[in-house]
Amino acid sequence: MALANWWVVLIVVAVIVVAIGTGLLIGLQRGARHQWAPSAPIARAERLRALPSFRRAVQRRTAALAGVIALGVIATVIGGVVAARPMSSQTIQPVNTSRDIMLCLDVSGSMSDVDVEVLTVFEELLDGFEGERIGLTIFNSSPVQVFPLTDDYEFIRTHLESIRSSFDYMEEIPEHWVGTLNGPGASLIGDGLASCAMRFDHRDDERSRSIILATDNELAGASIVSLEEAASYAASAGVRVFALNPVQGVNTEISDELVAAAEATGGEAYGLRDTTTVADIIADVQEQDATELRGQAQVVWTDTPNVWIAVLFVLALGFIVLMWRVRL
Repeated sequence: MALANWWVVLIVVAVIVVAIGTGLLIGLQRGARHQWAPSAPIARAERLRALPSFRRAVQRRTAALAGVIALGVIATVIGGVVAARPMSSQTIQPVNTSRDIMLCLDVSGSMSDVDVEVLTVFEELLDGFEGERIGLTIFNSSPVQVFPLTDDYEFIRTHLESIRSSFDYMEEIPEHWVGTLNGPGASLIGDGLASCAMRFDHRDDERSRSIILATDNELAGASIVSLEEAASYAASAGVRVFALNPVQGVNTEISDELVAAAEATGGEAYGLRDTTTVADIIADVQEQDATELRGQAQVVWTDTPNVWIAVLFVLALGFIVLMWRVRL
């Protein structure tokens, strides 16, 4: 047990000590005055004091007075403990049963016309998930993490809306371009996918990890890793890739390459405008079992005055009864 305001007990103890000391001092002074003051003689008083019944009565009253004082002192101390807020601690380790999903968005020029649609799909996916940890990484010639994996869906919606509104821009460099143009070339799909695959945490834990990759796979430059190499890396890390392709069925060659990369990880490729895309991705992601993710242990302190209040109530009741018995 700990006390939030331990100094209150010290004040109570000090008050009790001062009260007892004052009472003893007053009692000694009165005793001295009575010793020298003339008293009325009572015949055979010594015989009365010698009676066993008289002695028992004096002993009972003395014990009762001592009990009143003891109960009063203890009750006052307990009252001080209650006022000092007794608290108890409990160690809690939060457990979140969920899956990890990284949204991976190509913001290159060739995707500008469809990225708003993609973000709308992302928001629809968000409505279909519950408790999953979701992150967002965007890329062009270089990747940028917009937000890490989190289960704060209000936070996620705010950032998705912010990115979507940035496509309606008048300034020279819109929000969704900041940090994504730090290298040569554009739309470096392999580098973007590899970066998204590296954004997962708790790598030592066996978890369901998925990437939802939105790209047209129109590479414009020399990437560090190819799409095939990035897919291989994702597969080795236990990450499944689900591709959202706005040109699915239009450009067969690049579509087939994206399909092959997704399927190599155990995932699948979908057309952006297919009517069942959102439902199919949600179903595929939820096929994998959600696993427990243990957070950092936290010590939680709570007020626990109940026992002390009950003891104080019993002592107060006993004090009142004794006061009544000794007619004080």
